[in-house]
Amino acid sequence: MTADDSYGRLDDDDYPAYTMGRAAEMLGTTPGFLRAIGEHRLITPLRSAGGHRRYSRYQLRIAARARELADQGTPIEAACRIIALEDQLEEAQRINAEHRRNAALHTTTAAT
Repeated sequence: MTADDSYGRLDDDDYPAYTMGRAAEMLGTTPGFLRAIGEHRLITPLRSAGGHRRYSRYQLRIAARARELADQGTPIEAACRIIALEDQLEEAQRINAEHRRNAALHTTTAAT
């Protein structure tokens, strides 16, 4: 990958741009916290060629939500489950909204 290719990826939410240390610093947490939420499969960091964990902005947002719940006293395992369920609910709501739009479109088309 050239430098030009790398710069083009800076806007990509899924690009693993952050090392574990930098990610922990940005979140105000420890690398151990990031490892723990990884062990509970909330996020799966990509690995560099040298085997080091790398995190994307999308993963950092998920980790920040986990930290928010943990700071409120929620055990990490429970926080990970809550976030997974929130994600599933959001996806189901998106699919339902899409179905409603399609049904409305078909109803409107059938009426004309």
